[in-house]
Amino acid sequence: MRLLVIGHSVFDVIEEGLNIRKSPGGIFYTIYALNKIKNKEDEIFLCSCFDDETFHYFESEFGKVNISLLNKIEKISRVNLKHLPGKERIEKYENLNQAIDIAVTDYNIFDGILINMITGFDITLDQLKDIRAKFSGPIFMDVHTFSRGFDENQLRNFRLIPEFENWAKCLDLVQVNQREVFTLFRLDSETDIAAKLLELGVKVLCVTKGNYGAKVYYEEDKEAASLFISAKKLEQALSVGCGDVFGSAFFYNYIRSKDVRLSLQKAIQISELFVAAKF
Repeated sequence: MRLLVIGHSVFDVIEEGLNIRKSPGGIFYTIYALNKIKNKEDEIFLCSCFDDETFHYFESEFGKVNISLLNKIEKISRVNLKHLPGKERIEKYENLNQAIDIAVTDYNIFDGILINMITGFDITLDQLKDIRAKFSGPIFMDVHTFSRGFDENQLRNFRLIPEFENWAKCLDLVQVNQREVFTLFRLDSETDIAAKLLELGVKVLCVTKGNYGAKVYYEEDKEAASLFISAKKLEQALSVGCGDVFGSAFFYNYIRSKDVRLSLQKAIQISELFVAAKF
């Protein structure tokens, strides 16, 4: 199996209480998870960016995948993350980069395409439309920071995503968390948002719910269906990257099985192991 992964690499400075740590972030977690779960015969192609200053943080995982589509730039984005107990994390970006150059000549060599909107500027709508026109296989998007705009202090705050209906028409699977889901459309309920996505042609909506687990909406026998699986109650020592790990595990297993229930079970299990630092 061949997968194409698209998303920005970012360098994280994470503040948790009095502790501050620096680490590779962004698409790093997606690649980390895929490297853990892929079979020997699978090949992961990474379309992202790197810089000389921070690449040594990423190379342990990037070195295990095909990096022929990796772009060298002067400086990747830096993200300051501040965790507050029981609240959404505060994100502040420095050196934000624009859309990634996607130098793919034939998308049909891939079995699936995973797009993770790490910065929200990873690809443009025109790029996505071009991919969709040339590729009939499954396209997955983690909405991620696409759900956040900017304020005058460069802080990322939730907003209604412009033209998301047009993005959705190009996608097969969409992932959001329980806050991000309400940035897709101006609708009041998660169920209504899921129904609209299914009407637009999305096959699966994944809604991650932190410590509680995750819920998927999909079509079964021409009827809308949903499934929730709870997660083990664990202290979230490694919450940064958990959504990326979940999405990687779900999409990988979905491509292999086309089984929504199995894919959700696997994604929950692997996310639990990641949070417990056992993955």
